[in-house]
Amino acid sequence: MKLTTKGRYAVTAMLDLALHTDVGPVSLAEISSRQEISLSYLEQLFARLRRRNLVVSVRGPGGGYRLGRGAEAVFVSDVVDAVNESLDTTRCKNRGDCQNGEMCLTHHLWSDLSDQIHQFLSQISLADLMKKREIQVVAARQNLRQAKGGGNDKQTINTGLLGDQTPA
Repeated sequence: MKLTTKGRYAVTAMLDLALHTDVGPVSLAEISSRQEISLSYLEQLFARLRRRNLVVSVRGPGGGYRLGRGAEAVFVSDVVDAVNESLDTTRCKNRGDCQNGEMCLTHHLWSDLSDQIHQFLSQISLADLMKKREIQVVAARQNLRQAKGGGNDKQTINTGLLGDQTPA
């Protein structure tokens, strides 16, 4: 299986959006800054996400994007599927012509693995990810870095969100 940058960035950007949606629409520039993903690449990804109604664009001053539905109803597989990311672990793109035009000995094994991966990602919502302490720590560090103007300095911060001292 190969999950490319497209799928990884889409999931990362959607999680960032979900984490910041309580302050109103989130601009792609903000996501780009926090996640160090090219703005033009995010624009391409969000066009696909918008077509699948996973995000809604808000125009005007203070505009940006909101989730198209609650974070508990957006699953990682939805995001990966929206950007046309393949989770196929077969060599033949699941066509069954892996060995000289015919099915290879292990085709069904790899096809079943692809199905298991998709099923696994179908059970993880953005809300599930948002609850993870590790993700909260990283988000707090990114928010602090962005508030300081994008610096990348290592220091100990009080996350406020978690009430403890966490190394950045």
